[in-house]
Amino acid sequence: MLLARARAQTALRRWFDEQGFLEVDPGVLQVSPGNEAHLHGFETLALDEDGQARPLYLHTSPEFAMKKLLAAGETRIFALTHVFRNRERTARHSPEFTMLEWYRADQDYTVLMQDAQVLLRLACQAAGTDHLRFRGMTCDPALPPERIAVHEAIARQTGIDLLASINADGTTNPAPLAAQMARKGLRVARDDSWSDLFSALLVLVEPGLGQGRPTILDRYPAAEAALARRLPGDPRLAERFELYACGVELANGFGELTDATEQRRRFEAEMDEKQRVYGHRYPLDEDFLAALALMPPAAGIALGFDRLVMLATHAPRIDDVIWTPVA
Repeated sequence: MLLARARAQTALRRWFDEQGFLEVDPGVLQVSPGNEAHLHGFETLALDEDGQARPLYLHTSPEFAMKKLLAAGETRIFALTHVFRNRERTARHSPEFTMLEWYRADQDYTVLMQDAQVLLRLACQAAGTDHLRFRGMTCDPALPPERIAVHEAIARQTGIDLLASINADGTTNPAPLAAQMARKGLRVARDDSWSDLFSALLVLVEPGLGQGRPTILDRYPAAEAALARRLPGDPRLAERFELYACGVELANGFGELTDATEQRRRFEAEMDEKQRVYGHRYPLDEDFLAALALMPPAAGIALGFDRLVMLATHAPRIDDVIWTPVA
């Protein structure tokens, strides 16, 4: 499994090189680990020469650093780097894992869907197989992926109309969604936010995605896409998709938001939610927000490299494809 991982890493790097991408090496220590409410970073203290301490964080994604490089003039970049996420430890999660992230300036986010499908096939070739497998499910990466909007997938699985709880401007209303879920016999708590309810529905949908062929879960609600552009013609939705195989989320892609004012508003809303749920918040990366004014239109995606290798080698746990997993 580890040898297959090494072959896959070589094959993917070769493909990016052939496509004219530049590999970059973003710094791991950052002033902010990211500003999504349910993403948890590792905090450390950096000591200055005089012994004064200031907090820094291990990055949860190279996204902020890579977008600064887009603002500086790069147009096609990728990184294969270790990232760190606290409170994540399951058969599919590790607190330290390898993320493959890449960006295309001046291109539509649908191009990333095509990129990702190529990478699935390359990983299978590196592992000497023609399909992905996990917990009895299989997925053929050579087949055209199913592409379905999030609200359509939820309606198909549960009969619930998600859009009925989203206002025309993209803001959300938990009451009608909670009422629909209660009528379907689904558990609803009095203090559930709209995001809590949405997450509960997504949990019902995910296990069946990517069975037989990959699934692209597309057009997320704008309220669940803090870093993505709004969908042209429908501000309720955003240019965000996730790629699934065998019920496992492999990648998360965006048409990138470049409006610094809107991005700040979304980050602050996310941190307000983190404060409400977990009792703390992370600082904003002001350099990143300043860079957005210079950043070109772009599409970006992050793929869990260890998960991809896990499925390609048919490993039962993510630790089986990490050279030195966390104890």
